[in-house]
Amino acid sequence: MRHLILSAAIPALLMGACAGTPVEIGSDEVVVSTNDAPPPHFPRDLTPAGVAAADDHLALEQVDGAEAMAFVAEENRKSLAVLTGDPRYETFRAEAQAILTATDRIPGPSFLGDGIGNFWQDAANPKGVWRRTSLDSYRTATPQWETLLDIDALSKAEGRDWVFKGADCLAPDETRCLINLSDGGKDAVVVREFDLTTKRFVDGGFNLPEGKHRIEWLDRDTLLVATDFGPGSLTESGYPFIVKTLKRGQTLAQAVEDYRGDASDGGYGVSPAVYRDKTGRVTAVIITRPLDTFRSETWMMAHDGSTVKLALPDRVSVFGAQGGLLIVSNDEAWTFNGLAYKPGSLLSIPLNHLRSDRDDLSVSNQALLIYEPAARQSLGDVRVLDRQVVASLSDNVAGRLAIFENRGEFGWRRQDVATPENIAVGLGDSSKSKGQVFVSTQGFLTPPTLSLASVGSTTLTELKSAPAKFDASTHVVEQYEATSTDGTRIPYFITRPRDMRLDGSNPTILFGYGGFQVSLNPAYKPEMGKLWLERGGVFVQANIRGGGEFGPDWHQAALDGNRQKAFDDFAAVARDLERRGITSPRRLGIYGRSNGGVLTSVSITQHPELFNAAVIESPLIDMLRYHELPAGASWIGEYGDPRIPEEAEWIARYSAYQRLRPDVDYPRVYITTNTRDDRVHPGHARKFAARLGDQGHDHLYYEDTAGGHSNDADPVANARRWARHYVYLSQQLMD
Repeated sequence: MRHLILSAAIPALLMGACAGTPVEIGSDEVVVSTNDAPPPHFPRDLTPAGVAAADDHLALEQVDGAEAMAFVAEENRKSLAVLTGDPRYETFRAEAQAILTATDRIPGPSFLGDGIGNFWQDAANPKGVWRRTSLDSYRTATPQWETLLDIDALSKAEGRDWVFKGADCLAPDETRCLINLSDGGKDAVVVREFDLTTKRFVDGGFNLPEGKHRIEWLDRDTLLVATDFGPGSLTESGYPFIVKTLKRGQTLAQAVEDYRGDASDGGYGVSPAVYRDKTGRVTAVIITRPLDTFRSETWMMAHDGSTVKLALPDRVSVFGAQGGLLIVSNDEAWTFNGLAYKPGSLLSIPLNHLRSDRDDLSVSNQALLIYEPAARQSLGDVRVLDRQVVASLSDNVAGRLAIFENRGEFGWRRQDVATPENIAVGLGDSSKSKGQVFVSTQGFLTPPTLSLASVGSTTLTELKSAPAKFDASTHVVEQYEATSTDGTRIPYFITRPRDMRLDGSNPTILFGYGGFQVSLNPAYKPEMGKLWLERGGVFVQANIRGGGEFGPDWHQAALDGNRQKAFDDFAAVARDLERRGITSPRRLGIYGRSNGGVLTSVSITQHPELFNAAVIESPLIDMLRYHELPAGASWIGEYGDPRIPEEAEWIARYSAYQRLRPDVDYPRVYITTNTRDDRVHPGHARKFAARLGDQGHDHLYYEDTAGGHSNDADPVANARRWARHYVYLSQQLMD
């Protein structure tokens, strides 16, 4: 199974702390701001009908509706006048574009046949080109690239706003690939078969219409497909729950069903995975049926096409297969064959002993445990090779790298690979046939270095090192801890000027996420460094609960009715920054996107006294109706179900859209989203901005018309996006 790395630069991966930094514990108690009287738009009853009846901006949920687009046009006009009219805007835009289109970036690599593949965007090719070279050429300062597919040329020829969303090439030769193309940056894609030998789309080849597909090669003439097969084949979130076998020359209507979940399934839809050995031979076909956002059933497909359920826990991550072993991590405490395993452990389990159709599930002569985390440790990226498993690890948010070798009944031997101290470590693409994995190391002030890890070696082979994009000599990184309301220690990183005065006057951005077991790791953010740090700003990254920094328990501590803990953690960090004299509410702004938009919108409504700015990007905000807006129902396992009275009650306590009050002094916030975002509906941002305006609160709202949720459609457009962000933050925190 092979997927092309999409980023033109090495992505932010795992995070590390800085050597010798102080760790202290604060003691400020965070109390959520309350008001005895209910907010004016708080629903009289919390049933879906009652919530809708209290909502006077439902028309803004129509993505391309006339009223909605008129609202967007007027809000954009007003906000652009403030943001792009600022004398700093053009400088910011030019600096960001120079960074995002620079030709000295590290080309993000993937193994592609005998060579190296890369997707590249720059000023001349904003849509990008998919290209390849040899590993020897890639190592040089000026690789000789061969263009495989020019997305700019394809878009022009077909009159479409194509965004490249990756390629899946069939092992072992990898000459036939499934190309994913998105119209305007949406998650939904069309899929076309491409021949690398001719560099053309295959006449009469596999060609799937737009959808949120889950597709795997089974062999050269067969695909496993989960997609929209017509009415009744999608969950309420709009994801597939049926897997079919599609033969070359067949239409989707002719595909043969292999597996069926249920329309009530949650999560991101049923998904097949085909695992192969280093020769390309299929060793396992696994189907994951999500029950909700994090719980799932795991099934195995036999050679005859039948499926059997595996005796795995509901909360589990499957990383791959190694011969007859399945490599997994249990995201909950689990006992198997009489042995108990801590959440977040890395395990290898014989597939035959997991089959629910076997009477004997005992395991003999096979050590299951590969890695078990200690307190404040966690498992990061995992790559499964022929006889080894490569894993990045985190120890109090400091990166490590280890290779585990399978010795059968003698267990797994661990070899630590030397990496820079106190730096982020992350894994890229891997090759079973070559026994190699791409490794990235980076930090807040340290540009990425790309290396190659090989089995049998305890050292990395450096391939490329990115040049610095801002002057880091004036700044330092420190790690501290705040104490949340319930006494939990919350780590956070500060990147600040070395000679900064601790008088509360420093303009500071506090960044957080706190959800979906996503770890916020130190990453080199060149546009932030250039547009913010070089101008004297401070950047803070908070590792609040809901993330994955300390494993599954850290995430699950803030699930469902415990969501308030993530908000309390964030407020605790803000108060700790003020206590240390790093900043003050007048100079403190917050930034979050997607789930981070829940965090930032709630933070502003619960604690407006702590902040003077908030960039709320691609956000979820109306949490009492999020399940009604595609693809919101897939996240019920994270937030709870507003259709259940008890759960609606706890969601209503924080949902920012319903909690806005006209008599509260909120800072001027900047809300921004994308019309073509089909992951987090733009209605959330629109309605929040509209209600702020109704209540007389100063705010800025801007909605881009292309790019999708991930904002990766066009680096030139992305430069404008970052310029708007930092103009706003400068206005609020520096002026």
